[in-house]
Amino acid sequence: MSIEHSEQRRTERRQAPRYRYQAPVEIEWGSARLRARTRDISASGMFLELEDVLWVGAGFRARLAVERPLYLECSVKRVEPGRGMGVTVELKDEQSRHFQDLLGRIAAGV
Repeated sequence: MSIEHSEQRRTERRQAPRYRYQAPVEIEWGSARLRARTRDISASGMFLELEDVLWVGAGFRARLAVERPLYLECSVKRVEPGRGMGVTVELKDEQSRHFQDLLGRIAAGV
């Protein structure tokens, strides 16, 4: 299978559009605090750039540093060693609207 075909299949599986977006993220994993940066973001997840990645299935809380910090419960779905990890996000009620507003501004290029 070619790389192009593989990328096309991965894109087809996604339910939500993914947007290039960079913002600092602090990962709270037990007592550890890790620093990362978003590479892209969508309604269902994001890719976090960091060298020391967690493993597939690991859960953590992330603080996305935007004008009003956004707290997300995350689960690692894909790992690129030395580059980062793809995570899904679970939104608590109060954070859901804030996250959707952020995605709307990113999609609109604001």
